[in-house]
Amino acid sequence: MEPVVRWTGHEAGLLRQALRKTVKDFATQVGVSPRQITTWENRGSTISLQPDNQTSLDTVLARADVPVQQRFAKSLTEKAAAGTDERAEQLLRRDLRTTRHAVDGELMVQVDEGIYLGGPRGTAEWLDAFLIDQFPTTNADYARFVTATGYRPPQHWPGGRCLVSLRDHPVVWVTWHDASAYAAWSGKTLPTARQWEKAARGPKGRSYPWGDEPTAAKCNVAEAGIGTTTPVNRYRSGVSPYGVVDLCGNTWEWCSTEAEPGRFELKGSAYTSPFERAAPFLHNAANATMKDNDTGFRCVTALPDSR
Repeated sequence: MEPVVRWTGHEAGLLRQALRKTVKDFATQVGVSPRQITTWENRGSTISLQPDNQTSLDTVLARADVPVQQRFAKSLTEKAAAGTDERAEQLLRRDLRTTRHAVDGELMVQVDEGIYLGGPRGTAEWLDAFLIDQFPTTNADYARFVTATGYRPPQHWPGGRCLVSLRDHPVVWVTWHDASAYAAWSGKTLPTARQWEKAARGPKGRSYPWGDEPTAAKCNVAEAGIGTTTPVNRYRSGVSPYGVVDLCGNTWEWCSTEAEPGRFELKGSAYTSPFERAAPFLHNAANATMKDNDTGFRCVTALPDSR
């Protein structure tokens, strides 16, 4: 897995728990006294460890078995994802002008009409108001579509049935045509690349949904070391200015914008992607028949009074 950029008492404590070691045994492995380990853990993120101790912890992590590394990565990202993010908490508590869609039951968030700053240079562009799914389409959502229409299920569902453990994960292994079929059934459409970008960056063109800081811990990207999709509501601290969640990482999302004949834009990056690919203004595209374990979608629709 990726090395820890900066070890504090918090990360050291999570590593000890992942190793399932006592304070005494962990201290011996790191090469410090048990009292030091206790001090680190009590002080948590308020203490940055000395360079030699950081190096020792790097070594312990690198030599750990894969299950240990996976437990450590999961604990680390769960803490960061939930986080103490006052901006996210205030945003998610306020009235987001949400509405429950009549067909697929998805919670949708309003994105206001007006100018937004898009693209790598922050070019001013106008968009009409629209509603966008607050979360990516989940396996549970897609299962309702499959049941209602008889549409073929994704290949990762054993026997054509969605696993209970994946119900709140984004659906994957869907082509652009599959995503479009779901959108048509629900009376919605796939977002244009511009709609998706505005929903992610807000009107002022921030670099990421949460702001301009490149904080990989706010999304499920390769650096997290999880190696699979996560529940769509896990990374709430990565919420956009409009209250839209999971726009960076987890899965690439199909858009309706055609990059060239037969190829459509993808946005958002995925758990398989390095964080550098997560910026919402970046372009990616794939053939409409492409399907993979890291590609899903969400939908949009016009406001009821503007149809």
